[in-house]
This record gives sequence, C-alpha cells and structure tokens, in this order.
Amino acid sequence: MPEGSSVTTGEILDNRMVARDHFLMRVFLPLSFARPLPGQFVMVRDCRLSGPLLARPLSVFGFQRRPDHSVMELLYRVAGRGTSLFSRMKPGEGLCVLGPLGRGFSIHADVKRIVVVAGGVGIAPLSFLVDEGYRQSPSLEKRELRVYLGAGTEELLTCRERLSGVCDLRICTDDGSLGYRGPVTGLLGEELHEFAAEDTAIYACGPTAMIRELGRLLRNSPLRCEVSLEERMACGVGACLGCAVAVQNAAGRREYRRVCHDGPVFDLREMIFNGS
Repeated sequence: MPEGSSVTTGEILDNRMVARDHFLMRVFLPLSFARPLPGQFVMVRDCRLSGPLLARPLSVFGFQRRPDHSVMELLYRVAGRGTSLFSRMKPGEGLCVLGPLGRGFSIHADVKRIVVVAGGVGIAPLSFLVDEGYRQSPSLEKRELRVYLGAGTEELLTCRERLSGVCDLRICTDDGSLGYRGPVTGLLGEELHEFAAEDTAIYACGPTAMIRELGRLLRNSPLRCEVSLEERMACGVGACLGCAVAVQNAAGRREYRRVCHDGPVFDLREMIFNGS
C-alpha cells in the first residue's frame, strides 16, 4: 500500500444528483484518514459487496477537516455498473475507501495566472486544486484565475455554483446551449495568446480527446501544463499494470508509466498520444 494511504470505512452523508447522470457524494471519514493533496484520488466500493472489480477510482472533489472527523466529497458520472451502484447508495450506508492515492498537481508560488481547463467531471480534481492549492493562498488577490468549463449541453454542466464569483468562468457547450459553442479547447485556442509563459500555469482534466487536442495546441508553446488523466484502474496501487500509458522520458525515449502510481497527474509534454 502506498505510504500515507489507508483502507477506511466511511459513511455516506449525502448522495444526490447534480446534473443528468452526475452525482455528488459526501462521505464521513475518521480523522485517521490522511488529508488528500489536490489531484489525488481514492478507490471506493460498497462495503456490502465483495470483489476487487467493484472498486472504482474517483477524484477528490472536496475535503474538510472537522474537530472529530473529516468529510470528503466525490463527484462522479454514471458510466457503468460500478458507478450505477454508487448512484443508488443511501445516507448511512458504508463505503470502503482506499486512499489517498497517486501523484497530485504542482502548486506554483510564482504564477500570476492560473488557467483551468475542465471537460465534464474533469472539474472534480481541478475544483479541489483551486480550493486547496490557490484560494487559501494569501497572495490569491494578486493572481488571475480563469476556468474553462465544458460539457456536451447546459444540463450536463456541474460545479458552476462553486466557481461563480471566484474566477473568470468561461462556459463551453458542444451544442451551444450555454456559452461558447464548441469544446473548451476551441475557446482556449482562441485566447491562448493572452497568456505569458513566465507567469502562467495551466491545469487540465477531461476526456482523452480533450487532452490530446490540448497537447496539439501547446505542442510548440512554452506554457507549462499539467494534466490529470482519466483512466480505467483495477487496483489503484500500481500492482496490476492495467492503467499504463506511454510517455517520453528525459532522454526522449518512449516508456510506460502507471496512471494510478506515477500519476494521475503528468506534465503534458511527457504524454505520447496515438499517432504521436
């Protein structure tokens, strides 16, 4: 088990739909559960069921430490059997939680502009990054925070209420039902000239196609960018090698790294996409 992580039984406090097929779960945890870093994730499953295939990786959306317990928030989309089971769980039921796991985002003290690029539930780790990594910083007032938030339609957008009033929020929908018509990378590409490499940090999370397009946009750019990858995981601790992705090492050679153990956050320039 990775250092700092543990297997804990939590209790569901709330589990509600916040958009079509999107749910926000709040989980009661003991104080012994380590405080997650922005970008880390947990493996969760219904305590009443057995079988490792039922565990699912979920990014930490929020975390609050209380005097005698902690509360963790998990934002997820129903995409298969495991998340469908989660959506039917009720307050008071037990949730087995393994974590916190993985490598999180880097926090840069020198940046003046923080750019967040989120597709769908990719906003979960990025919202936690904004809250834990930058909003609590005493120098936040000296920084510009711009968030590109995208989804297929207006009804699939999540987290708008958390971001409203704390950032320059740019909404994008594929069908044009709200904000910019098209993907977040489309609007970002139009506004990329506004950011200077020496004082800007870009953070992104979303579907593979979005990350691939972001890589194309920034291929010849000096802008620094970290991405959190959405990948299927079986164990969450690097043992099964089922979530390996191709990267380019410091010597320029291709190698494979485990998203759960070496990520899920990577430097965008390390990534090798199909056809690269």
